[in-house]
Amino acid sequence: MAASEISARSSPAPSNPKPFPSESAAAPRGHDASAIVAYEHYLRLPELAKLWSSKDFPRWADESILKPALQGLEITFRFISLALSDPRPYANHREWKRRLESLAARQVELIATLCEEDGGAPIADLSSCKGLVSRDKSSQEVWKVPGSTSVVSRTSEQSLLPRLATWEKSEDVASKILFQIESQMQRCRFTLGLGEPNLAGKPTLEYDLVVRPSDLHALKRRSPGGSKDAKNHEDQALCTIQQILESWLFAARELLARIEQRMDAKDWVQAGSDCWLLERVWKLLSEVEDLHLLMDPDDFLRLKAQLGIKATTGSEALCLRSAALLQVTSSCKDLKRTVPWILGVEADPNGGPRVQDAAMRLFHSRRRGEGDNLGKMDLLQALQAVEAALKRFFFAYRQLVAAVMGSLEASGNRAVYVPSEALDSLSQMFLEPPYFPSLDAAKTFLGDFWQNDLQGVAVAALPTQSGTDKRLHLADKDRTTRI
Repeated sequence: MAASEISARSSPAPSNPKPFPSESAAAPRGHDASAIVAYEHYLRLPELAKLWSSKDFPRWADESILKPALQGLEITFRFISLALSDPRPYANHREWKRRLESLAARQVELIATLCEEDGGAPIADLSSCKGLVSRDKSSQEVWKVPGSTSVVSRTSEQSLLPRLATWEKSEDVASKILFQIESQMQRCRFTLGLGEPNLAGKPTLEYDLVVRPSDLHALKRRSPGGSKDAKNHEDQALCTIQQILESWLFAARELLARIEQRMDAKDWVQAGSDCWLLERVWKLLSEVEDLHLLMDPDDFLRLKAQLGIKATTGSEALCLRSAALLQVTSSCKDLKRTVPWILGVEADPNGGPRVQDAAMRLFHSRRRGEGDNLGKMDLLQALQAVEAALKRFFFAYRQLVAAVMGSLEASGNRAVYVPSEALDSLSQMFLEPPYFPSLDAAKTFLGDFWQNDLQGVAVAALPTQSGTDKRLHLADKDRTTRI
């Protein structure tokens, strides 16, 4: 990529007015800046970020989370069209179809969960039309639920999914996605309005106003100039994969901001629910990255050379050129700072087991789901689930790099033999200690306690480890007293 093509503009900041402290720490280092700018220019991230961060519906509390998620889904529809229209005889259309169908289903599931909290989403009430079709809405259908009034079922005019449903190559995929939408949106007050059956006659989301599919698809990868031989079909695929990834990273950033707000309000139940959602987003990101495995090796490696994605001393992995990924990763790590706040204790500056003791008391209490403890244990479990999903993503990414680009790119195999400061960023991540050591230790000692209890060993006779067995014995005594 020529230097003249690189835009120096950066993506607009997310709408979160109270960012995590890690956002400043996650800023790219100086020697990475040019690679990150090139990455953003290649994906047209500045223009995409304007769509993600636009505030078009002031009464919609979750707009900043749902809008980029829906746009990631819409980009997936474009990817289905792109993959199935690929003229190369060696392209694996069958597997592309299966993978993209699975990816769309996973996104619909997450979007439906987010939509369960209504939050003032812009919707069109179908029953208010009294069975009349509006002249300026051609994609409408009138039908009647037995024993009720007529309903006008509206379908998005700009989304690619209704068009995919009419194309012979993609009608089976589109049909499955539409039934997924119908099924997953059962718990929501409205549906998406993409052509799903909508048998319940629910109001539909103003999809075209929210997602702006026409503006979104205008930001696809520009066709490279030059001779016909220079055209590379993997260029569009790579750009589209990363655009889906970045859309969900923006949604994850906003979800992290909501988690912080709910923790500040001590709404442990809702904060825990959001953390479980965040864990599922990390799993979705892994599934997005796995799409690289279907790219043709020769075409992709030629594109890699053209774009200057190469392994050099001190170079970073391609995924680490994403400023959003660095920021979300850092913010997820910083969730460990919230554990003392959740447990209602202050961390011991001398390194004492104060937080660990509080965690053991919570885990061991029969009333751990009552009163002030309501939702706390589930939240702590969700925090550790986020850590596991995050590390799983980066471990899988290293294996993915080796499979797609060769083992030279995955230079982390030397991790055990060299000092940590000499490692690449991916390898350093695997050598990091647990993000929640107090929770880890609490579960370890609680497991030992129950193992000894089942073996009939007196707790008082066990060798102590910083008084841990004594504390568990007291916690168990307190538990019995309360019962």
